[in-house]
Amino acid sequence: MKAIVLVIVGAAIGLSGPAQARTLDAIRASGALGLCAHPNSLPFARKGGDPPGFQVELGQALARELGVSLRLDWIITQYQMRSANCDILLDVIADREAQGETRLRISKPYYRTGVALAVPSSSALTSFKSLSEHTKVGVQVGSIAAMIIGQRHVPTSTFGFETDSLDAVSNHEIDAAAVTPTAASYFNLMHPDKALRILDRDEGVADLNWNVAVGMVRPDDALREAIDGALQRLRNDGTIDRIYRRYGIVLEAPR
Repeated sequence: MKAIVLVIVGAAIGLSGPAQARTLDAIRASGALGLCAHPNSLPFARKGGDPPGFQVELGQALARELGVSLRLDWIITQYQMRSANCDILLDVIADREAQGETRLRISKPYYRTGVALAVPSSSALTSFKSLSEHTKVGVQVGSIAAMIIGQRHVPTSTFGFETDSLDAVSNHEIDAAAVTPTAASYFNLMHPDKALRILDRDEGVADLNWNVAVGMVRPDDALREAIDGALQRLRNDGTIDRIYRRYGIVLEAPR
């Protein structure tokens, strides 16, 4: 169910057949680690300009830890993942069920996130439990949040992108937006004049919370262990926190 929430990582590999395995030795021999990312999806990634997105910056840090450079494979849809022949994807839900169709192998998680409510600073809302038949909430089409909030008989307004629902909240068209803290935090960084209040996530609803990891496209055990080791070092020295903080995002430790 959680796979509905995350963009880019989808059923491409499962539908297209198994991707070619890339061993750690092969990556080091080629001198590059391949990262699949969307070319126009800040704060995640973008093809040109500064900042490049936290996925690009973290990918570069991981590549340095492995002693290679980063090769960016730009994809627009999940169906391009196989032809791009990348080695990793970032910000992947660390759940085997969620990655059942992608066949990605998952690293140890490096932060925790989920779905939170973004509301105007003057809002009386305090949590998901305070939503009622009198509050309209922006949700992403087909998301697990849309289903859960709808089951509570709370009026919803459907959006294709989180940024659109955040704009609607800031313009007082809806009362709240069910979005990731990542999206809401970056919105506030870019719109300090109309910053929204981000309510605490409700850990009582399992499907609205998840750990995040590196997704690896059929790695060997040596590559998986090398990625896990690199993540641990980058977490310990504060590199990962610093990268995300540049985009206004404060990470929560995985559980």
